[in-house]
Amino acid sequence: MTSKQNIDRSAQLSGARHSYENGLVKHAFFKTNDQALSDNLSQDTFMKTWQYLAKGGKIIIMKAFLYHIMNNLIVDEYRKRGTTSLDVLLEQGFEPSTDDASDIFNLLDGKTAMLLIGRLPITYQRTMHLRYTENMSLSEISFATKQTKNTVAVQIHRGLEKMRLLCAPAHA
Repeated sequence: MTSKQNIDRSAQLSGARHSYENGLVKHAFFKTNDQALSDNLSQDTFMKTWQYLAKGGKIIIMKAFLYHIMNNLIVDEYRKRGTTSLDVLLEQGFEPSTDDASDIFNLLDGKTAMLLIGRLPITYQRTMHLRYTENMSLSEISFATKQTKNTVAVQIHRGLEKMRLLCAPAHA
């Protein structure tokens, strides 16, 4: 790369930084709710962009490219934060509490519960049926449905939330 190309790329990045840095920081803050992290992600975005330009990369729409890099960095950050995944907790013997479920089922008789399970989106119906009418564990449901325990736990949680909404009084 010639000196002139390097100066052109530097000017391109400098102009982009001047134009888009505040928006990138706000976008990162909206996603992470951490100002220091937002500033770091913005810096990393421009560093990665500079590295791409230095390797001879061409950027047609700078704003779109910067936001694409920023979103990838945010996803990476989410993944770093999630080091204690539900899969790891389940392997260590943690089973999500079903106290909330027992509260719901204590309020309802069996017929009403079955009717409500039937009104859930199809994604949750089978899992909820296996859990609460067949009394299967997460491992058993996971094996039966060929889904991970994490997926089963999430479906049960979301199914319970949807049942709560179905049970809630209309005026609440």
